[in-house]
Amino acid sequence: MGLIGTLLERVKLRRLTRNPYENLELRQWFRDSFGVEVGLYSYGCFDRWRIPAGTRIGRYCSFSHTAQIINANHPSDAISTHPYLYEKNLGVIPQDQIHATGPIIEDDVWLSHNAIITPGCGHIGRGAIIGAGAVVTKDVPAYAIVGGVPAKVVRYRFTPEMQAAIEATRWWEKSKAELAEIARRDPDILLKPTVEKLAELAAGRP
Repeated sequence: MGLIGTLLERVKLRRLTRNPYENLELRQWFRDSFGVEVGLYSYGCFDRWRIPAGTRIGRYCSFSHTAQIINANHPSDAISTHPYLYEKNLGVIPQDQIHATGPIIEDDVWLSHNAIITPGCGHIGRGAIIGAGAVVTKDVPAYAIVGGVPAKVVRYRFTPEMQAAIEATRWWEKSKAELAEIARRDPDILLKPTVEKLAELAAGRP
């Protein structure tokens, strides 16, 4: 991409990210042009240099602008780690040796400041939190809080019973307007959830 193309891309990105939470045109552009799927209400992930092609991001995700996903490593078992030995277009090897793809990141995942997702991680479960500076080298379970280098589970956000109750509500499928209506009726369902209140939400109440 030339200088003019880069400038036009930046102008378009600035225009579309004025409302990153709900802009459908922005999501279609990233899907069609960069191979990145982003669910509604997710933000911080509209950067093709940090979020590689093949990445699938759910709804209501929060990405720090310094979080990064790496979708391929240099091979360590060849005679050299130089790209001549894994990129066909550089004129040394007959076939590409790396077939990169991005991870699946479920709904309501938070990637904190300077978090790095490496190729060893193919899936991050719903509701997980990736701590600041964490280097994630394997899959992350739902509702886990992970941190460190390499990242390990520090704790889970909720008990198994609470996790099941949250899953039963499927709240992430609701729109902003629907969440606002729930908050108007009983904000504690969202802010101070209990198994009993979540059961009401799952049953269509309040």
